[in-house]
Amino acid sequence: MEKINIIHSTFCPLPIENIDTDQIIPARFLKATTKDGFGKNLFRDWKYENDDETKPKAEFILNQPQYQGQILVAGKNFGCGSSREHAAWSLLDFGFNVIVSSFFADIFKSNALNNGVIPVQVSEPFLEKIFQFSHDATLTINLTEQKITIDATGEYELFDINNYKKNSLLNGYDDIDYLISVKDEIKAFENRY
Repeated sequence: MEKINIIHSTFCPLPIENIDTDQIIPARFLKATTKDGFGKNLFRDWKYENDDETKPKAEFILNQPQYQGQILVAGKNFGCGSSREHAAWSLLDFGFNVIVSSFFADIFKSNALNNGVIPVQVSEPFLEKIFQFSHDATLTINLTEQKITIDATGEYELFDINNYKKNSLLNGYDDIDYLISVKDEIKAFENRY
């Protein structure tokens, strides 16, 4: 995984509540066993008319060129539904490193963190403030300080994150990388007993 500390980016607003993992990546696209290529099918049923790639829905936010960036801001209860890890894969493959919402499903949150996507949970009033900004507005996510800032106003909120996952993201570690990083400590512990 890549190291993540500060992400400063425009964002894509998706003010829809209860976005489930089947909406994020429909089940018919779960046949692959590697993480590559899932981004093209992110929100597939919302992006195209009748599943036809030649007929993008102009009103859908990800089809509008002015909305780009590494941050997706979504409504409450993002990632509910089935526990497919492919949802996190598709978001990351599309280019999102951060998802902001006022609530995340627990399994989605865990899958996101395991795959290098930061789920930033904010209060509902703060989420509504973010949705008030236009396509060129930016947010800054500071992982070290666990802080999200609306750059236009300087308003911010702190967010919670598991310390182990935070350390892993800051260092670019997956679980195996972490174990390798502490192998000398593990050997020292083994030698004591």
